[in-house]
Amino acid sequence: MKRFWEQAAIQPVETGWGIALDGKPLRLPGGTTLHLPSRPLAEAVAAEWHAAGGTKGGEMSMEEVPLTRLVGTAVDRIAPDPAPSVAAIAEYGESDLLCYRAEDARLAALEAENWQPLLDWAALQYDAPLYVAKGIAHVAQPPSSLRALQAAVAAHSPFGISALGIAVPALGSLVLGLALSAGRIDAAEAHRLATLDETYQESFWGTDSEAEARRARIAADIALSARLLELSR
Repeated sequence: MKRFWEQAAIQPVETGWGIALDGKPLRLPGGTTLHLPSRPLAEAVAAEWHAAGGTKGGEMSMEEVPLTRLVGTAVDRIAPDPAPSVAAIAEYGESDLLCYRAEDARLAALEAENWQPLLDWAALQYDAPLYVAKGIAHVAQPPSSLRALQAAVAAHSPFGISALGIAVPALGSLVLGLALSAGRIDAAEAHRLATLDETYQESFWGTDSEAEARRARIAADIALSARLLELSR
């Protein structure tokens, strides 16, 4: 679409902060006026719109406003009924990446060294111990732990849930997503842990350009999610 505004700026509203394009409130595709809970988040969204398309009359796409897309999901889809999104995210706890260890002894030892501290953290932080298995055969997790992890997801704001909805599938791990949200790890470390097996194999067989491009996309998603988690606090 063509950029029709000169300036994007924040403005205080009763429920927090809004975004104004040449003084007119920014509305989401469904018609909702966008209101955000924190000034830093509003400033970041306004900065996206100030830069998108370059100048008035320039062409822009929604790819240039990724934070806006995530907060739009939070406002329009999650806030009215968070339960379905919470349940979908929490399902990743049933087959969390960190719970499945390789058959290869060296890789399994590397996984244990890097992953077990996060599982131990989740057990203490959320009273949610998870079982660890060798290989890819499914292991059933304690129902009480799964309920505790789902409650941890539900404790987030709609904006936090929107961020986890991107981060957790990208990581393949609910535990890593919650650790990212809690500040236990940062985006770069979350990505490193999630791709541990892949990079281990590449140390023997070499890199693949398609795999590198996919990892770069995943890293960008995780970084965006971490940014929204931080800005919405």
